[in-house]
Amino acid sequence: MSRVVVAGSFNVDHVWHCAALPRAGETLAGEYSTGPGGKGFNQAVAAALAGAATTFVCALGDDDGGRLARGLAASHGIDLRAHASEEPTGTAGIYVGDDGSNSIVIGPGANATLTPDFVAAQGVAIAAADVVLAQLESPVDAIVETLRLARASGAHTVLNPAPANADCSRGLLAVAEVLTPNETEFAALLARHCGGDVDPGTLAGMDRERLHRLCRTLLPRGTVVLTLGAAGCFVSHREDTLRGDTQAHYRCPAAAAKVVDTTGAGDAFNGALAASLARVPAQPFAAHVRFASRYAALSTERPGAAAAMPRAEDVAARFPDA
Repeated sequence: MSRVVVAGSFNVDHVWHCAALPRAGETLAGEYSTGPGGKGFNQAVAAALAGAATTFVCALGDDDGGRLARGLAASHGIDLRAHASEEPTGTAGIYVGDDGSNSIVIGPGANATLTPDFVAAQGVAIAAADVVLAQLESPVDAIVETLRLARASGAHTVLNPAPANADCSRGLLAVAEVLTPNETEFAALLARHCGGDVDPGTLAGMDRERLHRLCRTLLPRGTVVLTLGAAGCFVSHREDTLRGDTQAHYRCPAAAAKVVDTTGAGDAFNGALAASLARVPAQPFAAHVRFASRYAALSTERPGAAAAMPRAEDVAARFPDA
């Protein structure tokens, strides 16, 4: 059975849908809803619904948010490994405009208490995984330990370096086999680790050779999947590690979607990518990226984050050649 371990955050999302995102000093009327989220949980749900047996390593408070996480994990068949924190379960305030754009503020709460020792205690589950996926809404030392244990056991590691303002160290990049930044995260990593000054808005239109050089500078030994929103994504491999592909770098177009809400689309992509890598490892990497792109596109046609994640059969029905 294909197995994915996701280490990361769980948040209770508080969402306001409004005509446009509020500007500084502006008060708007909107429709309120609440539900589960957090990059880690979103990605774990996506991995599970995309067909992988999924374990989620996180930290939760002893409160309604923690109980919500436990109940939802059980309903999705996710093996939950939660550190019991004295802090409240994490929260997020999300504004969503009519065009599907969003703006988010996070209160880490319990997520900030995930420790390397707790991660190490999940070593058996990590060692049994085909793919281990992590993001940066949890302490970096815990995420480094997660990916270090995964690499030591031979699992593939995928790091989604989000959010862009998180502390993504060189040590963390060193244990990432596949890196999946968006434009803002990629530009921030280049500025921090390579002294680069790249405008995120120029990346979608940048020529392939230059993009490839930037990716190789940032992660010389791994694969970079740069997600570019409506422009799809760009894949850059190390020249001697093509992962079944026929070329070292290429673009993958975005799948067509009738966008309702882009919240969680990046998490959908990452969870689906991890599940695909675990389920059908012999496929060329481009096939995994295409599946993840279609999965993410379908997620944007539904409101919410974790609640918007489709099942693998939904993707197959929508894209019959998937």
